[in-house]
Amino acid sequence: MSRKNYLKTRIVHIEWEMFQKVTNIGGRASCQDDYPTFKINRLSQAESWFEPALESYLEDLEKAESQGRNLLSEKYARMMASTSPSEYERLKHLLPPLEEDILSLVDKIAYIVIEWRQEMTKKYARIIKRGRPFYSSEDTLNVTSFETYLRGELFTYSKKTLAHVYNGYLKLKSENINGFEIILDYMIKQYGYASLEEAERGMSPEQKGQAIKPEPK
Repeated sequence: MSRKNYLKTRIVHIEWEMFQKVTNIGGRASCQDDYPTFKINRLSQAESWFEPALESYLEDLEKAESQGRNLLSEKYARMMASTSPSEYERLKHLLPPLEEDILSLVDKIAYIVIEWRQEMTKKYARIIKRGRPFYSSEDTLNVTSFETYLRGELFTYSKKTLAHVYNGYLKLKSENINGFEIILDYMIKQYGYASLEEAERGMSPEQKGQAIKPEPK
């Protein structure tokens, strides 16, 4: 097993353990019993990262474990600032404060990733259409946008991890590589497609592509 695959596997293992302990307002969510989909989504996202970011994020997870923190619970709590403000007000005192440097890095990373996803909409509209709505302005109590989900997760990363993710994404951009395309390409191949083009052609309710959920969990 390559170093990158080892890091990805360790990360998904710890994340899944944390995900099992997330408490939802309406009770246990069905996705908490769907490890195959969780694994595909999380491995897909990690595929777009370079090893320094993976190393650093694994350190974040292990440190959080040792401190009794659950980064997955914190992620969903952060998202409530947009999807359920009243509930967020009740929980926010439990969350670590966010430094200005972290807020700045999250803004920079979110800008790049949303831009990449917009580019993919032009190439693979039928695949992207099955994902979340784009912007936080589209959030409801029952629907979480891509932007809100992304920011909620980024807020759980350390400044070191955010810096590695940002630098990695800048490197991809300098090489005209779309990081979100890396994620989608890895994901659709786990569902049995040979390419994104094949998946795009197959996206109809009656076909296998219906199972593709092109967003992280």
